[in-house]
Amino acid sequence: MSLKHFFSISAPSGSRVAAERQDKVWRRLRMQSFLAFTLSYALYYVCRLSLGVMKQPIIDAGLMNATQLGIVGACLYWTYAVGKLVNGFLADGANIKRFMATGLVISAGMNLVMGIVGVSAISGNIANAALFPVFALCWALNGWAQSMGAPPAIVGLSRWFPLRIRGTFYGFFSASHNIGEALSFLFVGLLVAHAGWRWGFFGAAAAGAAGILLILLFLHDTPQSKGLPPIEELSGEAQGTSMPAKSKNAQREVLCNPGIWVLALASAFMYMSRYAINEWGTIFLQEAKGYDLAGAAAIIAINPVFGVIGTVVSGWLTDYAFQGDRKWTALVAGILESIALALFLFGGPSRFLNITAMVLFGIAIGVLISFLPGLMAIDLVPREASGAAIGITGIASYAAAGIQMVVTGLLLDGHVTASGVHDYTCVSWFWLGAAIISFLLPILIWRRKN
Repeated sequence: MSLKHFFSISAPSGSRVAAERQDKVWRRLRMQSFLAFTLSYALYYVCRLSLGVMKQPIIDAGLMNATQLGIVGACLYWTYAVGKLVNGFLADGANIKRFMATGLVISAGMNLVMGIVGVSAISGNIANAALFPVFALCWALNGWAQSMGAPPAIVGLSRWFPLRIRGTFYGFFSASHNIGEALSFLFVGLLVAHAGWRWGFFGAAAAGAAGILLILLFLHDTPQSKGLPPIEELSGEAQGTSMPAKSKNAQREVLCNPGIWVLALASAFMYMSRYAINEWGTIFLQEAKGYDLAGAAAIIAINPVFGVIGTVVSGWLTDYAFQGDRKWTALVAGILESIALALFLFGGPSRFLNITAMVLFGIAIGVLISFLPGLMAIDLVPREASGAAIGITGIASYAAAGIQMVVTGLLLDGHVTASGVHDYTCVSWFWLGAAIISFLLPILIWRRKN
């Protein structure tokens, strides 16, 4: 079997589900698929963010500095950015079960390799100088694998769910980001705190293995592959030409849609501030506010936990209360994110203040993750080009996240206090400025029609 054939969209089943059973079977299979790609994508995140918890222990061990860790992190985001564009276009015509499972196999494998390399470095079998290029290569491969997660999940959402409830379920799906981030900081953070930093990679690899099983057991490719009619017929929506013909034309139109590019740029700045906290928040609390690793990781974990509220409520609210109009919700969330970030960066060490900042930041980011690179983008394009729209917003978002990693690392190593810790003043203004720009840009497309 060729690689192209292996990843091609499933052929329609030779047997058809009886008409009187179609609705019941459709609802059962779509819910199985939804839970599979939502929970498995959360475990994708554990394999992506594991390194963020380990920065301080790696620096303390003298294995790498902040600039090197920033470059390693950027390698993931840059390959992820390119992969998100390529795999977004490919996912529109792919077998989403095989596509998504393959990405998680590679991602979990890279975490496992880095854990093994870490053990070798600690025992002296690998020189410190070799650790940086090995980590950079593995993390770059992990970035490409990570880009095989969201596109098939979102294509699955389009294949199985009707338009009238897509925003609601997209909001629930977006909670997978937050679940995965929380697991990263709590599960990986506890492993690192009690067993050493290299065990964070082993824990992430185990989480990835659990996600692979979920995909293989419960994710379904298309309704047609299960003996059901197309989604348009199941939901009573208008039907058009065959999907392959529509998909190619729709993808070309997406590239010429200025609204998509404005959202991509807004999402890019939002991802700078988002991953600033995810990747550097733990070490920021340790160095700037005197927290230990476990306490710092626990506070950062509050952000994604409350992000679930933002993602779930925002999709439902705009579908049922505002008939799909998402602009005002996005604006309020953007302002709230900037306020929360300012409190976190420039407030004192008070535990209550930092927890409050992460609660507000989490809710706001939950809305923005769901809207800017996701719902607001696919609202502007035909269903057959959902993956392409996500690919464009994705490449901008994660290219910017990678730039943030390098700039942050350079700024930190360039500003060190007399006591030998990093000065976060310039970095804080950089992160806050990105957050402010991100909520101002979408105003440019408020008049565009869905």
